[in-house]
Amino acid sequence: MSMDPGLAAIGAGIAAVGAGIGIGIIGGSAIQAIARQPEQLSRIQTFMLLTAALVEGVALFALVICFMAMNK
Repeated sequence: MSMDPGLAAIGAGIAAVGAGIGIGIIGGSAIQAIARQPEQLSRIQTFMLLTAALVEGVALFALVICFMAMNK
């Protein structure tokens, strides 16, 4: 099944925007949590980085799928 390259590009863009929104929410929430409990800084940072990595991984997977669909 052939896919229009424009649709794959739109899908890649949506994946990138979704990852950006997710990272923004994670960062904002982490800053609020650190402001409320500064003694938990290292624990909050650890969870923030882990969650951000998972969001980026999902976005990268979506980009790869879009590019694979475009080359089919």
